[in-house]
Amino acid sequence: MSGAFRIPSAGRLSQAKTARFSFDGQSYTGIEGDTLASALLANGVHLVGRSFKYHRPRGFLSAGAEEPNALVQVERDAARKAPNIRATVQELYDGLVAQSQNRWPSLAFDIGAVNDIASPLFSAGFYYKTFMWPKAAWKSLYEPKIRAAAGLGVSPDKPDPDHYSSRYAHCDVLVLGGGAAGITAALAAAETGARVILADEQADFGGSLRFETGAKIDGQDGYGWAQAAIAKLKGMDNVRVLSRTTAFGYYAQNFVGLVERVSDHLQSPGHDLPRERLWQVRAKRVVLATGSIERHMVFADNDRPGIMLASAARIYLNHYGVAVGKNVGVYTANDSAYAAAIDLKKAGVNIAAIVDLRDHPTGPVIDEARALGIEVNFGRAVIRAGGKLRVTSMTVQPKNGGGERTIPVDAILMSAGWTPSVHLFSQSRGKVAFNDETKRFVPGIYAQDCISVGACNGTDGLSASIDEAYAAGAKAAKDAGAKTAKGTKPKVDASESWSRGMLGAAPGAGPDKTVKAFVDFQNDVTAKDIRQAVHEGMRSIEHVKRFTTNGMATDQGKTSNMHGLAIAAETLGKPIPEVGLTTFRAPYTPVTFGAIVSHARGPLFDPTRKTAIHPWAEAQGAVFEDVGPWKRAWYFPRGGEDMHAAVDRECVAVRTSAGLFDASTLGKIEVVGPDAAKFMELLYTNPWERLEPGRCRYGIMLREDGFIYDDGVVGRLAPDRFHVTTTTGGAPRVMNHMEDYLQTEFPHLNVWLTSITEQWAVIAVQGPKSRDIIAPLVEGIDMSDEALPHMSVREGKICGVPTRLFRMSFTGERGFEVNVPADYGQAVWEALWAEGQKHGAAAYGTEAMHVLRAEKGYIIVGQDTDGTVTPNDAGLDWAVGKKKTDFVGIRGLTRPDLVAKGRKQLVGLKTKDPKVVLEEGAQIVADPKQAIPMKMIGHVTSSYWSQNCGRSIALALVAGGRDRMGETLYVPMPNGVIEVEVTGMVFFDETGGRLNG
Repeated sequence: MSGAFRIPSAGRLSQAKTARFSFDGQSYTGIEGDTLASALLANGVHLVGRSFKYHRPRGFLSAGAEEPNALVQVERDAARKAPNIRATVQELYDGLVAQSQNRWPSLAFDIGAVNDIASPLFSAGFYYKTFMWPKAAWKSLYEPKIRAAAGLGVSPDKPDPDHYSSRYAHCDVLVLGGGAAGITAALAAAETGARVILADEQADFGGSLRFETGAKIDGQDGYGWAQAAIAKLKGMDNVRVLSRTTAFGYYAQNFVGLVERVSDHLQSPGHDLPRERLWQVRAKRVVLATGSIERHMVFADNDRPGIMLASAARIYLNHYGVAVGKNVGVYTANDSAYAAAIDLKKAGVNIAAIVDLRDHPTGPVIDEARALGIEVNFGRAVIRAGGKLRVTSMTVQPKNGGGERTIPVDAILMSAGWTPSVHLFSQSRGKVAFNDETKRFVPGIYAQDCISVGACNGTDGLSASIDEAYAAGAKAAKDAGAKTAKGTKPKVDASESWSRGMLGAAPGAGPDKTVKAFVDFQNDVTAKDIRQAVHEGMRSIEHVKRFTTNGMATDQGKTSNMHGLAIAAETLGKPIPEVGLTTFRAPYTPVTFGAIVSHARGPLFDPTRKTAIHPWAEAQGAVFEDVGPWKRAWYFPRGGEDMHAAVDRECVAVRTSAGLFDASTLGKIEVVGPDAAKFMELLYTNPWERLEPGRCRYGIMLREDGFIYDDGVVGRLAPDRFHVTTTTGGAPRVMNHMEDYLQTEFPHLNVWLTSITEQWAVIAVQGPKSRDIIAPLVEGIDMSDEALPHMSVREGKICGVPTRLFRMSFTGERGFEVNVPADYGQAVWEALWAEGQKHGAAAYGTEAMHVLRAEKGYIIVGQDTDGTVTPNDAGLDWAVGKKKTDFVGIRGLTRPDLVAKGRKQLVGLKTKDPKVVLEEGAQIVADPKQAIPMKMIGHVTSSYWSQNCGRSIALALVAGGRDRMGETLYVPMPNGVIEVEVTGMVFFDETGGRLNG
């Protein structure tokens, strides 16, 4: 047997399929298809947790994602422990192990419950007023204790062995919500041939049809119709149906994040299955059919285990076949609770009484309840609940005062009405509107291409919801470009109708300062806390929220927000809209880090990128360094050399013979299109229109503020095609920068941008012998200085494979950069290396590259610039087109502070002692004897030992640097002051003659 409270004649689960599970070490039996909540209730277990602040006993409030109380830890093994799992959502499987949280030593006897006795000390906002004195106690006492008490569950302490996946999807119509309205909208859209995705957070579809016994559609009961409709949708090639999938965030341009629970419900998930899958969906149109959420009644001690929403009791009975009690009381201000009482009564459960706050309600459900012999009390309120670990009674009183009556019960069902679920609509930046007649916030002004239908739109009645949803689904598909198709709208044969309910506190919830009538169950926020917040000066609901923490728990106020708002409005004496509505933020329900991170963990957390030539360098014993995501050869030691000896040898080899350098990591972007030159004119400071095909130019890219953003050599391959290089670290941001401007500022230009960084391996061959090494391997390119001058590019072949051969240099020597398809990178490198050995060439790494470029005064953006350097500061005025009237940053360059005297300028430094190498980042002063704190006038940006110069060299940003040529400055260091002379930036071959060999 699967539990004493299981009713064999009720529900839809097969009792032949049982599942064993444990809760807090006690073994139980459930049925496959149960949630952990329904299985526990079937076994008579209501006590499942303790509240956060007061550690009060808590049971199930709901049967869905809005659950604030029943948060448990689920364990598969030592490494698979997940805290704060909602028992109402967790599906049962054989062998499931669950533990309650936030209690010690046990759930039934929790020492933390002393907080409930001391509750006057923990009133709303107490954390803003306490822990202030003594000051020294914060670090040693208060903070450690508060941190230890924070949170509900226990974080896993072992690596997560499961894997997660992610997918991107595009569709014409995305329907969120799998109730009657969502299914209908999906059918209407799908019948047009549109690409449709339908997603719902539950394991099966149907929404409220899962518990409504009075609904009939197309001649079938509501739930049966829903299953038939889903089967039809699943059979359509243009439809994707996603169950167990929650839409947690609605972002810009109809981009919606969904997380699918793939294997959490399986006893033994296959190793090929991810635990969860993140869906990132871009939809042309979105239909929101997210339904509504039932509100609880706010009265004294309404948090006792056994007190729950009426709709939850109906789901447990009609879907899972579980009675939530044997002697059930009902407290309501809404007709829907009557339906729960009727269903339970027909299933053989005694209904002790229905207490209705309304004075003279009428309707079929009220008549039916009376006909079944249920006691109905109008104009009365439940002023408190009895019991501790389980509700035992409800005390009833006329709502305007009078004699009290205590009715024994083992469960209380409550309903204050229904709140449209506008969370995703609000996340889409839509503006909600308050319907004063129905006292509900409903979708108002839309900000994106979406439409709300059904209960989330404030539409009452099944027939009206289906009519609205069918029209919306068809229109969404048509607006997305689908053809109009004639489908058949579902016909509602019978339905249930509910009245509107109430907002705020019921009689018996105050206004005294002792009654605990809970508004937010998880954070222990009561009606008196809301009133206290107002009395202490909070006027906006956002301030009330933060002062009381109402709506800030893991359920994000799904059941508490409207009650809190109404109580605040009543206390302020203002209409609800004037008090405001709290902001609905993503995620709609908690999302695991695993789902968000997906594969990006372990070695893939920060993926290491390697060039095509990496294996060769590794085999040669290269030492590597990390440059952004890339592994780059740092230096190539030989025969016991240390780094300095290896770098010295490499630098000398480049100057005397030749060197080979792997430059594949440079960012490479193709700018293509009839307006390519116009686009380049706007993005770079240099002129490009007159650059001839086959020639190159050094380009500088600025931000709007006029500061250097990136640089690189650009080759014009054809009138409509540029090959742009960027810094290694700047490649992604430059691509983003270009694309951003193309789409937002210059959309009229006919240009396409393509990242080609990984398509081309780049081999730099630099030095006096470089041409002799390359020439024998090149086909179809004239290598003479006249045909291929410095700063030229040609297309041809090398070693029989296509090449873009650049004549350029980052060393000041005759140089070439050989671009070949990455698949051939190592083969071409090896051929060049073999040829280079005939001329005494050496492979050199990034450290030698840095030294060689510094010897020539070539800057590195990000090292010699710091985000506040202009072209003039860097001595690059020559790279700014003097006749240009517009480019990004042109106005920034004219700002007074960017042309003022005394700005830091890039200069060279030579230490008075040539053997002393400055530290990069070291500060520079004019007077080393001045009082501390000294006035710093600059800092060292690059510093190296140069074997070619026979001394140390450095570059630095110095205030008024170019006016200080020959001046002695000082670099204070811990071991003494270092004297330096300000010089030009070129330390080797000042005339530049070596560029031509």
